[in-house]
Amino acid sequence: MRITLTVLSLFFFGFGAAQLDNRISTVEFVQILNNNKAEADYYYQNNWKILREMALQNAYIHSYELLETPFDETGPYHIVLITTYVDETQYTSREEHFEKLIKEKGPLRLLNAKKPEVFRKRVMGKEGVRHWKQSPD
Repeated sequence: MRITLTVLSLFFFGFGAAQLDNRISTVEFVQILNNNKAEADYYYQNNWKILREMALQNAYIHSYELLETPFDETGPYHIVLITTYVDETQYTSREEHFEKLIKEKGPLRLLNAKKPEVFRKRVMGKEGVRHWKQSPD
C-alpha cells in the first residue's frame, strides 16, 4: 500500500517545484473477484466509461482514465479509475450531473446475470485529490 501511495503522490504532485492547479480528481482502486475479469471489463467499458464519455460531452468533467494494473501484495487491486474535474464547481456538482447521466444512459449493462458485487470490490478510494502543476522553467 505504501508503494501505491508513493506512486500516486508522484503522479499527482510531480517532481520539482509545484503549485496547486484548479483540477480535482476522484481515484478508486478496484479488485476483480474470483477471476471474473470478463464481467468486470464489460461492466467498466459499458457503464463507467460510457458515463465518463457522456460527462465529457456535457462538460461535466475534465478527463478520465481507466487503468489496468497487475495485482500484488503492495497493490491488491486490478483496476484504477480516475475522474478529473476542471475545478471545484464541476467537482461539487458531480453527484447531480452523474445522476442525470445515469438516467439518460438507462439500465446497468452486465455481461451476464452476475451482479457487480459478485465480480468486483472497491479496495480503496480517494475524493478531492488536488493536482499540482510544474512551475515554468
